[in-house]
Amino acid sequence: MDVPTANQSQTPCQPWAGQNGWSPASPQGPPCNPLPSFQHLSLGSPSDQRPCYDHLQASIQGWQSDITTFSSRNNIHHSTLYANNAVQTVQQMPPGVSSMVPAANQGRNIPPCSLPLMNEGTQPCKPHQMPFYSPHSPYQAISSPLQPPYTHQGLLNGPQSPISSPSFGQCVNQSPQCPPQPAFERAKVESTVGYSHNHASPTSPVQQQPQWTLPPHSTGTRNEFAPSASAQDRNSTLQSPNSESRYGLDPELLPSAVKVIAEDRAEWEGKVFVSEPFSRLPPLATTSCIIEDRGNASPFAIRSTSYCVPCEGQTALLSRLPLGALVTPLAKQNAGEKPLPVCKEPECVMGCGWCGASMCPAMNWQDCGQRFYCPFCGKLSEVPWQHYQPTKGVEGVRVDRDKRPELSMGSYEILNSQNGEPAALLLAIDVSASALRGGHLEFATQQIFTLLSSLKREDGESLSDVRVGLMTYDSRIHLYDLSPALSRPHMLVITETEDLQLPVREGLLVPLKDCIDSIDSVLQLIPQFSLECDDSSGVPMELPVKAGLAVLQALSCPGKLLIFHTAPLIEMAHKNSSSGFFGSNKPKSIFQPSEPAISLAKECVSQGCGVHLFVLSQQDVGGAWPGHIPYLTGGALHNYSHLQGELDRERFSTDLKRIVETDTGYKAELRIFVSKDLRVSGCYGLFIPGPSPGHVTMATLDWLTTLAVELAHTRALDETRGVAIQAVLSYSTQTGDRRTRVHTLTLRCSRHLQDAFRQYQAQTLLTFYCKKIYCAVLERPLQELREELQTEVTEALASYRKHCCSASVSAGQLVLPQYLRALPVYINSLRKSEVLLPGLRSSVHQRLQQRCRVLGMDTCSTSTHFYPLLLPLPLSVDSSSSPNPEEALRCGAASLEPRGLYLVHAPLTLLLWVGTQVPACTLVKLFNTSCFSSLPSGETKLPVLENPLSITVRSLINTLNSEALCARKLCVVKQGDTCEEALQRHLVEDKSPNGGASYADFLYHLHVNSVRLLQ
Repeated sequence: MDVPTANQSQTPCQPWAGQNGWSPASPQGPPCNPLPSFQHLSLGSPSDQRPCYDHLQASIQGWQSDITTFSSRNNIHHSTLYANNAVQTVQQMPPGVSSMVPAANQGRNIPPCSLPLMNEGTQPCKPHQMPFYSPHSPYQAISSPLQPPYTHQGLLNGPQSPISSPSFGQCVNQSPQCPPQPAFERAKVESTVGYSHNHASPTSPVQQQPQWTLPPHSTGTRNEFAPSASAQDRNSTLQSPNSESRYGLDPELLPSAVKVIAEDRAEWEGKVFVSEPFSRLPPLATTSCIIEDRGNASPFAIRSTSYCVPCEGQTALLSRLPLGALVTPLAKQNAGEKPLPVCKEPECVMGCGWCGASMCPAMNWQDCGQRFYCPFCGKLSEVPWQHYQPTKGVEGVRVDRDKRPELSMGSYEILNSQNGEPAALLLAIDVSASALRGGHLEFATQQIFTLLSSLKREDGESLSDVRVGLMTYDSRIHLYDLSPALSRPHMLVITETEDLQLPVREGLLVPLKDCIDSIDSVLQLIPQFSLECDDSSGVPMELPVKAGLAVLQALSCPGKLLIFHTAPLIEMAHKNSSSGFFGSNKPKSIFQPSEPAISLAKECVSQGCGVHLFVLSQQDVGGAWPGHIPYLTGGALHNYSHLQGELDRERFSTDLKRIVETDTGYKAELRIFVSKDLRVSGCYGLFIPGPSPGHVTMATLDWLTTLAVELAHTRALDETRGVAIQAVLSYSTQTGDRRTRVHTLTLRCSRHLQDAFRQYQAQTLLTFYCKKIYCAVLERPLQELREELQTEVTEALASYRKHCCSASVSAGQLVLPQYLRALPVYINSLRKSEVLLPGLRSSVHQRLQQRCRVLGMDTCSTSTHFYPLLLPLPLSVDSSSSPNPEEALRCGAASLEPRGLYLVHAPLTLLLWVGTQVPACTLVKLFNTSCFSSLPSGETKLPVLENPLSITVRSLINTLNSEALCARKLCVVKQGDTCEEALQRHLVEDKSPNGGASYADFLYHLHVNSVRLLQ
């Protein structure tokens, strides 16, 4: 499925999923249908909704006799089923669609193409010519009805016999006499909903419109998954070859992630979700709602992969889906929510004295409140006399339960008695020859001083009292004594950088209000420094980090270290071993940091030093990547190009302001406690792993830092007690206060596998898989990880099909739980991401940067990264109201019209696509030009024009940028332009430029392989 590129390492893999992701075990010669018995498989696309398939009508007539005989031998209702949980949904496959497998193109990268949106028409095939060839597709189907059946050999050890081909021409789950109904029907179902594409009798080529049908024994309510009118109106527009399915599936009729998000927002947007023990499935992370804490932590702080845990470990393994949680310890409270309660440590009821878990509503009180049972270790603890209160009622709750947050709230914070040192802000500026010749130091120093001058105390009346330090460096370190007692700052030069020793300690970190004038005088002199040394060989990337860490260690305080670097970066040599990529016999990966970088990052973590690196020049391709230390310490890497352009300068100012002003926790320790019958088997995120996966140490973290925790059974769970998960974060604030934040989540248990499947959410699984896979790339081949990810999802679908389907389904029906409808498109997007499947234009540095950025994202940002928002913009202020993110379109080329403007919003990218047929008046209002060819292409900034359309679009862009993780530059993409490949990478439902399969093809193979597992 995925075509490898030049940057992709070739690793041994199982034969069922070769370099292109699908089976390479097909016979030599003309490629055969990978599943002859499914050669009529499709996902319910009407013939009038599939361009290039007009020849099917003629083909069907030529195949009538064969089909009639074939259908009589296989008395199976043929449809495709995807679940609406309560629990499944059915789609009927139109006949005559044969699969296509690349022959000569296998193992070769297909060059990206533009996004043609005009209908170019197709030539009808001759009768009996079932395979078709798309003029825009690199794949050509050449199959013969006399070919031997395909047998599946490989990783999944599937059966070798082909799957029996389903018949068609009958109403799914209805009596054979019922006539096809061309309208959508609303009905009540209990466990299965049928969405079928019914056809006339086998002797008639006429195809009916899709309709809803009901399986037997069904009651209850369900939602419709009808194609939108707008999708049907676009039938005259030919889809991009990247969006066409190799198997003739209509992407518009596949499960839609956009619709899933819209349905959840319609249900929960702006409403109150009560989070209480054993509560139901929470709203999606992309839905803004108000969380009311009644004993369970907010899902934005701790979100379980499943809100119903299987009691038996074997049952959990049978589901093939991970058991775990996503933890965002410092998650912000949404607007309208109550602030997090804070209690002082002496007044707070102590937690378990055996395992160290904090007090929470999951504790069970006994002996009239004298003791409590800890669900995390299963032991009883005595209550100190000063905290004793009697219990009341049958449930045995304490009488002061509602007055104490630790007894009634799922999330609360403890203010510890002992305080630490306030955090400092340390600035390190490169003054090497490259930096002084670059001409950007003057602007950088001006922005630094402007930001420092704007920092105020909480009362907003005076300058902040945060301690600030300043140093410059080239091949040496220049420290500055900013003591207010001095008439002017003193420079201290350190030439011995191997064993760095500080000459003084006083004056290196001074409160901002006392040293703002001294800092101003130094910053004004920095651009005027003379060239004293040649930096052609580069500056070690660890040099400023070691110097800044030494200052913080000398004064025993945590802090942020902001490095503004320009010179070429090199790695420091190993002292006791050979350096470089081939220095040892350990398995190598481009994602692995060097040993000196890990050692230095560990020192920063122990001191609470978060490193933020601003690279102000374009680094050489293939050089050392400087981002390992920043990301492992809770910081980030920001790249600019000499700050010459206005866009780069705006990004620099925005990023600098956001980093300094973001609330940060320092010297953090995160401990995960789970019920005594579970254990923490893994923890994934941006941190240095320790000996225990349940104990994580971090230098700094902010409100977006999210970790994935994987759980495993040690013994069977008690269904009556449920499962408790607790995340305890101990950290220091900017002012030096030591605090402990506690999040507790209580889940119910079940012995039925179907209950667990119904409580999974696709966005949560995507985030969990992303963090786990992106951490595994340090040690395992990428091809192996992609195969493993596909295998897990395939086996999960097979398990759900086998154990949880309450209705009889045929082999041609795809089964998905209701809340996992969007999982295939998410997983496919993850599999073909540039980290796991690099493209020809993907540099190593870009992949390293993207991996680290995505690893630190929360659930909402992760889901938006792998499925961006595609927003249609109004062509005039009168034609539409302000663009609404809830009106997003599917991420495919079929959603783009030549007369339209579309905005693609992802956490790291912002694209504006302009069609060739956009009215000239719209171009004038938005770009101040009426000619499409004269539009700016690439990174640009919209002109400030005083008209309603320009104001509306710029306002939307500013709103989206304010919610982004980092400052982004707007990239204008014109239809047919060379930079259109940047857009193609974000149209995740289509084939990607790096060789990734389309959503339709991936879903097809998930279904085929899951059915094979059950044969």
